[in-house]
Amino acid sequence: MPPTAVGGSFRSSLDTMSERSCLNTPDGSRGIVQVQPILCLYVSSGISCVIMFLTPFSSLTWAYQLHYYLCFRTRSRRPHFITEASSTILSGITSEICERHDYHLLEQDIYADEIRCLLSLKPNQPVAKVIQTIKANSSRECAHSLGLIAPVWERGYLARSAGRMKISAVRQYLEQQATHHGYANRVLPPVYRYRAVHPVALKAAHGMFDLTHHVVLATRFRRGVFTSSVGEALSNYWLRVASKREFAIDQISLVPDHVHAIVRIVPKMSIEECVLSLMNNGQHFIGNHYPELLIETGLDQLWESSAYAGTCGEVTTALLKTWLR
Repeated sequence: MPPTAVGGSFRSSLDTMSERSCLNTPDGSRGIVQVQPILCLYVSSGISCVIMFLTPFSSLTWAYQLHYYLCFRTRSRRPHFITEASSTILSGITSEICERHDYHLLEQDIYADEIRCLLSLKPNQPVAKVIQTIKANSSRECAHSLGLIAPVWERGYLARSAGRMKISAVRQYLEQQATHHGYANRVLPPVYRYRAVHPVALKAAHGMFDLTHHVVLATRFRRGVFTSSVGEALSNYWLRVASKREFAIDQISLVPDHVHAIVRIVPKMSIEECVLSLMNNGQHFIGNHYPELLIETGLDQLWESSAYAGTCGEVTTALLKTWLR
């Protein structure tokens, strides 16, 4: 166990870390944290140094449900799939592509000049890469099987997230965290909530999208690390990270041992990349600004090496399945 700081001497000892802290990125948003600085703790017998290595996460154990509605059209809106035979061929081609690349095709609906599909993906699969793979491979196969001229598809696409619950229900759930965990009646509840007044607009070339995710992160061993003030500081830092990494945080609900967040990402980013950025940068921030919280709770890393991510949107997965059928 690390030695305990006496009185207020711990905070003053952090002045000795400025030289070592240059090992980390200035705001934790441009790279993965490599090593945390040495913490010098003043104790009754003198100065004792404890080296804290907050190892960055490179992979996670996931619980997830990620459903995406994708739509793209033929080049110049040509009715290549107007016949039943051609639409059946395209249906078989897309099914085979999804199986080969480990995309779970839930439903698809083919029109004369477009295809609409509902996919279940893994956290490390970016939507833009999935669309590119399906369009490139199906264009080649359709050109071969139907005698079409490649490229068959236009460059643009539509991508939207869907889930078991609507986004409004997820927002309401996050608002009720204080009551749900029994903190609402406290004079100073250890809860911090953030909700964007003006949501950040995200853009991508050639695409219209709304990729919204409900993310849950838990502290190591579910230890109570956060207070309301620390939660506010961490949330403000995460907003700066999101701005630099091109994703958006719409809502945060933080209690001592876990965090719920609603985040939106661009199609080129996977939700795994986004969550790893939140976890590594959050650990970097707490390790630099509130290291005493980790020492007091006996933690050598801030988070559990697991996370939950679920898509949500204005329309549920069940409704989309019915509509595509």
